[in-house]
Amino acid sequence: MKKIRVLCFVLLLISCHTSVKKEDLKKLNGYWEIKQVTLADGSTKDYKINETVDFFEIKNNNGFRQKVMPQFDGKFKTNGFKELIKVIEKDNAFFIEYTTKYGKWKEEIIAIEDSILVLKNKGNLEYTYKKFKPFSFK
Repeated sequence: MKKIRVLCFVLLLISCHTSVKKEDLKKLNGYWEIKQVTLADGSTKDYKINETVDFFEIKNNNGFRQKVMPQFDGKFKTNGFKELIKVIEKDNAFFIEYTTKYGKWKEEIIAIEDSILVLKNKGNLEYTYKKFKPFSFK
């Protein structure tokens, strides 16, 4: 039921063409967990358990994204590899440009809220993320 509510919320955001505002970009900072990928043909792939989480850190439209592995003690492990990112505005839309020594690409920020992030790449794949919540044994 929770998955259906998240999906409906994301579809509502997209169908209403909610434009991302510059002040929303600060919400990108933090830990994001992939929830679902929507393929170009409209089919979806759900992710129930993730070994890695994306950590974004942006200041003045520049920063990095890093894959991290949450640990049961609340800490994170990483391989130290960071993708440099730059947030740009073009044609009333915001994009994240990624740069590594292996390549350069960009994704459009379709929606960003406190707990939901939707990115779309040039292959029309839409990545829906939810804010990561650390493990808790309480």
